[in-house]
Amino acid sequence: MPAATLTKLTRNGQITLPAPARRALRVAEGDYVEVRVTEDSIVLTPKKLVDQSQAYFWSPEWQTAEREASDDIAAGRVHAARDVEALFAQLDKARKRKR
Repeated sequence: MPAATLTKLTRNGQITLPAPARRALRVAEGDYVEVRVTEDSIVLTPKKLVDQSQAYFWSPEWQTAEREASDDIAAGRVHAARDVEALFAQLDKARKRKR
């Protein structure tokens, strides 16, 4: 995409994002864009809506836990259990070792 592209403001205050910008940002008709005004600029940021029932997943706390879990998996800090009872037995042993 060129460094700068002109677009025209229409009668209803609408603008058209040039196709190269839409492709680069991976936005399409119906997508949401945040509009932020700075001293002398308008900054458009693509946004995705998250269903309320899934919002917990995107909280900072949950994302931190997800990164920790991914790090543990990558480092091999995982255990397999044949069933739920075996899993709880492993957890009990680990908890007792930490005391």
